[in-house]
Amino acid sequence: MLDIKYIRENSAKIREAVKNKNIDLDIDELLAVDDKRRALQIEIDEIRAKKNKLADAGKSGKPSKEQIEEGKLLKTKVIEIEAESKVVQEKYMALMVKAPTIPSDDTPIGKSSEDNIVAGEWGKKPEFKFKPKDHIALAEDLDLVDFERGAKVAGYRGYYLKGKGTQLVMSLMMYALNKMTEKGYLPFIPPTLVKGFALFGSGYFKGAEYNGDVDEIYKIATSDKEADGSENKEQKFLVGTAEPSLLAYYSGETLKEEDLPIRICGFSPCYRSEIGSYGKDTKGLYRVHEFMKVEQVVICKADVEEANKLQEEMIGVSKEMHEELGFNYRQLKICTGDLSAGKYKAYDLEAWLPGSNKWAETGSASNFLDWQSRRLNVKYIDKNGEKKYVYMLNNTAMPSPRPFMTILETFQTEKGTVKIPQVLQKFTGFDEITKPIK
Repeated sequence: MLDIKYIRENSAKIREAVKNKNIDLDIDELLAVDDKRRALQIEIDEIRAKKNKLADAGKSGKPSKEQIEEGKLLKTKVIEIEAESKVVQEKYMALMVKAPTIPSDDTPIGKSSEDNIVAGEWGKKPEFKFKPKDHIALAEDLDLVDFERGAKVAGYRGYYLKGKGTQLVMSLMMYALNKMTEKGYLPFIPPTLVKGFALFGSGYFKGAEYNGDVDEIYKIATSDKEADGSENKEQKFLVGTAEPSLLAYYSGETLKEEDLPIRICGFSPCYRSEIGSYGKDTKGLYRVHEFMKVEQVVICKADVEEANKLQEEMIGVSKEMHEELGFNYRQLKICTGDLSAGKYKAYDLEAWLPGSNKWAETGSASNFLDWQSRRLNVKYIDKNGEKKYVYMLNNTAMPSPRPFMTILETFQTEKGTVKIPQVLQKFTGFDEITKPIK
């Protein structure tokens, strides 16, 4: 979330960002609502001051009939204005949460993902002397995934990983987690069941509160019990990535500049309702409700140049892993129309799926500046003793489904087996997946 003073001082740029990011927000309306909000607060403060003055006058003796009547009128008036102020404040927040970060100067202007720019491609598309299979056929032939029983037990987009499919996916997770620690990222296994503030703070609620019609998040219906046995009715949610949990770790805290940047990573199950993707990629593992992932997060001081360097570092680690795995991949610069409200700049990585004949997103590195930290109230004290909001960045280091798919389709052989990338073999314990003997 942005600072309202900043929005006023940079209203022209914010308007442009609203337009380029395809956000439904009227900045003039926001500023007018803020004017009303502040005017009502001034009026409330003035009435309270009058009430306090009357109360002080009454302490010196019995209040007069006129003072009693005036006190009653002021009490009624402040209740009315506070009720109006509450409505205005709610409208103000509903508009404020939509206010976007102004994208970086080098972010391409575009209307949708179709306008993202390819910044580079690495490796070569594999060539086969046979018609390559897609990951669905390979997974079923090699008995790595059971889609039918997955749908029976979990419903639409459900699946079971089996046998060497399980070992291959877990090897990807361990490989990524070890890579992160080698690069100086402190590993976490964070909570996947979280309070709403963590998801609002990181920007996973489209508005000020959870909306099941648009937010691709699972809400838990069951209420919790406190330590004393009392019922806690606070809403809880399943995360779609470790990012909200990792960012909320420092919520409400003030850090020290000398401790920045903080590099952390988290392994977690991930849950996504995919309500916005109804009818898309209905078969296979490309778009599923649950999977595993290793996520990178960096928290740094409020310095754009340093944040840019750290974003390059993060995407660089992902690129290194793609190359060590032997993937043909490319990097995209995300355009304004495909950039969410809070993002300053973002990159995606996509791996080539030769059996499916398409690119698949396998990573995404985003720089939010202070948009998330303002929501989560994470600050630091700089060398001059001034408190500032930190900058927050994140990157999908390794999701489980699409790299798994890429390995199957890229390293399949004519005899129907799949070779395992060398960097994973110490985790799998085997170098090839063959058809199981039944």
